[in-house]
Amino acid sequence: MTASLQPERVAAPADPAIRPALLAMLEARSVAIVGASARSGSFGARMVAEAAKSVSKPVIYPVNPRYPNIGGRHCYASLADLPSAPDLVLLGVPNAALEAQLTLAAQVGGKSAVIFGSPPAASAAPASRIPRPQPSRPGAQPPLRQRLVSIAQSAGMELCGAGCMGFANVARGLRAMGYIEPDPLPAGPVALVTHSGSVFSALLRTRRAFGFTLAVSSGQEIVTAAPSYLEYALTQPGTKMLALVLEAIRQPAALRRVLARAAGRDLPVILLTAGNSPSGQAMVAAHSGALAGSDAGWEALCRAYGMHRVADLAELADALELFTLATRRRPAAVRAARGGAGRGLATVHDSGLERAHAADIAHEAGVPYAEISPETKARIADLLDPGLTAANPLDVWGTGANTRELFGECLSALADDPAADVVALAVDLVTELDGDDSYPQAMLDAASRTDKPLAVLTNVPSAIDPGAAELLRASGIPVLEGMRTGLRALGHLLDHLRGGPAPASQPPDPDSARLRRATTLLARSPATAVAQLELLAEYGINVARTERVTDLGQALTVAGGIGYPIVLKTDNPAVAHKSDVGGVVLGIADEAALTAAYADLAARLGPAALVCESVPAGVELALGLVTDPDLGPLIVVGAGGTLVELIADRAVALPPLTAGQARGMLSSLKVSKLLAGVRGAPPASLDAISAAVVAVAELASELGGRLEALDINPLICGPATAIAADALFIPA
Repeated sequence: MTASLQPERVAAPADPAIRPALLAMLEARSVAIVGASARSGSFGARMVAEAAKSVSKPVIYPVNPRYPNIGGRHCYASLADLPSAPDLVLLGVPNAALEAQLTLAAQVGGKSAVIFGSPPAASAAPASRIPRPQPSRPGAQPPLRQRLVSIAQSAGMELCGAGCMGFANVARGLRAMGYIEPDPLPAGPVALVTHSGSVFSALLRTRRAFGFTLAVSSGQEIVTAAPSYLEYALTQPGTKMLALVLEAIRQPAALRRVLARAAGRDLPVILLTAGNSPSGQAMVAAHSGALAGSDAGWEALCRAYGMHRVADLAELADALELFTLATRRRPAAVRAARGGAGRGLATVHDSGLERAHAADIAHEAGVPYAEISPETKARIADLLDPGLTAANPLDVWGTGANTRELFGECLSALADDPAADVVALAVDLVTELDGDDSYPQAMLDAASRTDKPLAVLTNVPSAIDPGAAELLRASGIPVLEGMRTGLRALGHLLDHLRGGPAPASQPPDPDSARLRRATTLLARSPATAVAQLELLAEYGINVARTERVTDLGQALTVAGGIGYPIVLKTDNPAVAHKSDVGGVVLGIADEAALTAAYADLAARLGPAALVCESVPAGVELALGLVTDPDLGPLIVVGAGGTLVELIADRAVALPPLTAGQARGMLSSLKVSKLLAGVRGAPPASLDAISAAVVAVAELASELGGRLEALDINPLICGPATAIAADALFIPA
């Protein structure tokens, strides 16, 4: 099923922020088709056929010297023969002809083009990255892709592709594709940009209850990238949701601007990524790098702008349908719940096992069930057969009598409970061989009594009755095609109802005196761990008192000044992680123990050592920054000490950060339970830890360009303080 919205026929005023060439591409009034063909089934014939289906009725110029006319249209031998400059040129030609044809398109004043083919990359760099100019050997010609980029940029042309399937401006009724797609195209509130042509085609053909204002197969994005399409989409009044299927973070500053704009308008952004972000390509030696992992950039963007990240295409489809219908059919209820507690989900089942299965998956996915009130339980208990328990999730199946009334009343009771923000009927929606339609009718009955978002949650997509699904979707009730993907989609909706992220804070004005001191310390930091800790202290981070020594006499003197017990560490500059080589001795209680420990370290790792204050035991975290080549510094916090490389427990964010945002990062960690205190241990001071996270973010804002990485491990977190016991800086 597709949404029934029709393409807009009244042009909205152009947004002055949209580049004229981009507007000419996406709202083309004239389309030249190079490689047009009269041969049935050929790529050239499909390009002409798809353009001819455009509701906007652009002027179409077929271009091919082999034909005098195609489909009743005069066919031009060359772009040079066109009567006027085309807004858009579709280049359905082999790689060998691309350069000449794009050059000609630029010469005749073409404003934009679609390159369907895949010209060779400029270098061995991943194709997902926009090519940058590469030095050529004397007399050597630059690679084809680089030459195409130069032609387009010199002429101010926009390029969709290369290696794409084109685009469809559904709201404006323009089709610029070389492949046969549904006619009419599914219209609706989603603006889609995908690096994958296969995903583009699949989503246009899902027969699900969502549709598009704009759908773009952007491919390799050698000139025009996702942010440009999204900026345009946000100027269209019908765009209520963004869907992104991306391999790489391209044009990061522009992407951040458009995501901030979407967040400011409360538009959901659904994201599916594939492959590693650039931050994972060359992780530095700091533990923070290993902790962040290859996905750090995406996670930081999602945290900063409230994007809903899905795990696969099935979850993407469920999320798009759920958001489309939940926000379209019940906008008042969604707005009323927006910013609330986001208390949870309620589900009604016809199977005890499937109810337990759903609860298991919801727990695993972090989707909360609502705590329904005693009044709601009493109301439901009066409806149930003996032996069934009024609870959430709710198993209703007993004798099978009065199915429609029983399920409808139970759904209504849960929807009336203030704690339930979304209610789902979790049944398989199979084709009933006796013709019974109690389940869809019960759902429609409940929908007539509530404004809350409702959904049907199924287990086996291939068993769903098409007629029942179509009936429900036509009535504004999404049918989610999988328990795991559906529950995760419902979790995204609950997150959206809770409210988006706090507006990004602005970095404080740099403290020029501190910045001078920090720069001086940073210049020395590779050679001295003391300078590294002093640098942290400049930003208000509590550090363990530490002094450097080079012989036993100095060690004994310093230890006496600090007071036993002390910690002894190697200060060999070739050792990045001291504990990995037995370079840390804890709990040295007296001079004799220090003498023995120093002799051992000096013999194995050299005479340079650090005599450090012993910090009271606490929860150990790792805190630091890594540098993403596109996004810049990323703040990373997670399980520290020896756990840093053993469990995948971390949160990543873009600086600057507020204390509230830092607390949000901490609450997402598995070790947050340790921070709260377990087995009689006192809770750690979240205020102190948050202050340290904010301080590192401030350091990153001021010194990010000078650092490749920072690693504080461990940050020892106690009831009153969070103290950095060790640090590693890696300059840029």
